[in-house]
Amino acid sequence: MISTGKESRHLGVHIDRTVDEVYAYASDPANLPAWARGLGGSIEKIDDQWVAESSPMGRVVVAFVPRNELGVLDHDVTLPSGETVHNPVRVIADGAGSEVVFTLRRQPEVSEAEFERDADMVAADLTRLKDLMESG
Repeated sequence: MISTGKESRHLGVHIDRTVDEVYAYASDPANLPAWARGLGGSIEKIDDQWVAESSPMGRVVVAFVPRNELGVLDHDVTLPSGETVHNPVRVIADGAGSEVVFTLRRQPEVSEAEFERDADMVAADLTRLKDLMESG
């Protein structure tokens, strides 16, 4: 079944580190290759833009919202086609630790199988972030 783009799924992970620690690490685009494999294995700043050349989607540009005190890590990913996908992400307090919640929005023309694959990739990225934060 093809989507109309109106479906969302919230994927989250608890991390045994403070909100400030998780936010500081996750909000630095230079750290993305270590945990966000969906954006590829490398990223570099080119003319005030963060560019991932080796993403599975091809060359993409990643733009985060400005750093803030609210734990908002929303970011836009501009695809090679010129289409921009908005990704809402939050780092919120969860006891002495934190929770990172990524809202995955099903894009138009994305099949159920593709949406499930995307959800699995995001969950794996969040698990990598958890492992990196808790081991360091």
